[in-house]
Amino acid sequence: MKGGTSHGRTDEFGFNVAANPVHVHDLNATVLHLLGLDHERLTFKYQGREFRLTDVHGKVVKALLA
Repeated sequence: MKGGTSHGRTDEFGFNVAANPVHVHDLNATVLHLLGLDHERLTFKYQGREFRLTDVHGKVVKALLA
């Protein structure tokens, strides 16, 4: 990851996202990508069904990568 950078922007109070939102699924997908794991293939079995850590929403945030 690029060190010392900030991604996105919030409102003046820091409560709401103003630009470039990143969902927790996207953050997880990006961290897994940096660890060398494919977040779409990494699954765990729960009650007989395969689940992904990033659910079906995660995308790697390319702007955070060096």
